Amino acid sequence: MPMRLTRRAALAGAAATAALGLPLPARAAAVTLIVPFPAGGAVDILGRLVAERLQAKLGETVIVDNRGGAGGMIGTAAVAKAEPDGATLGVASTSQLIANKYLYASSPYDPDADLVPVSRIATGTVLCVANAKIAQDRGWTSFRDLIAWSKAHPDETRMGSSGLGQVSHLMIELVKARTGAKILHVPYKGGGPAILDLLGGTIDMMFDVIPALMPHVKDKAFLPLAVGSRDRIPALPDTPSMKDFADLNLADVDLQTWYAVIAPKGYPADRQASLSKALAEIMADPAVKARLEPIGFSPVTDASPDALKTRIAEENPMWKDMVRLSGAKLD
Repeated sequence: MPMRLTRRAALAGAAATAALGLPLPARAAAVTLIVPFPAGGAVDILGRLVAERLQAKLGETVIVDNRGGAGGMIGTAAVAKAEPDGATLGVASTSQLIANKYLYASSPYDPDADLVPVSRIATGTVLCVANAKIAQDRGWTSFRDLIAWSKAHPDETRMGSSGLGQVSHLMIELVKARTGAKILHVPYKGGGPAILDLLGGTIDMMFDVIPALMPHVKDKAFLPLAVGSRDRIPALPDTPSMKDFADLNLADVDLQTWYAVIAPKGYPADRQASLSKALAEIMADPAVKARLEPIGFSPVTDASPDALKTRIAEENPMWKDMVRLSGAKLD
């Protein structure tokens, strides 16, 4: 629950907000930033960093509220159902704003009608890793080796994912369709259990978000083979990107999952503009970049809320096609 502010604290916050030239909130209360994933994960780290910096910009207390479950839909639905009075914001990814509407037969919210996308805050891609011992035993020193081995040994390469229709699943289905790889998909109820089985050798490889995999890459339990973006990333400069695999028909693949700050429908336009400006200043800070890049995120913002709406519309066909390729359909 948001903390109750004293009259003195409320007046001080209002004065700070006015000094910044930002519109005042509809009520003198803390702002809740809903993160639709459990505490401690990569998105939680991102959300808490933004909340910390946003608090200073807005002159208001910003509280992170973790509401995980259903692929992020529970927390995002809470934002959609909140009053548009400035007291509730959220963090959402491409999954909650685009892909899930093609995956789920029904949804507790309409991402296009019930939410206001304010600005992206970070982007990242997925990483393909293999169990290092299995890779050594099978002679996998590159992504090409893995693909070739899978063709020679159909369905003997076991790839774990964080669940049916999740980004890790969508990516491997795209790779299989483009390369003819014969990889067996093993879905898990979350990335954590899949990573544990990859460590133990129950599965052989997986695509997943980079922050979850980096600790095991650093201790050499996982061998990094490829990133899902077109270009290489600062966190893993020696790991090939999709552009390096033109011979595998992957050069045009550029899987970027991004995260944005959202608000309920009806959130005032002047507040949207002020929040967008504040986020642009936060994410442009070199100190923020320094905290995000080691875990595989890059700061990014949009010129305006309308610019983000345009991006969402442009990306819909790509995500729809990836879901179609995966064959996933969830209740």
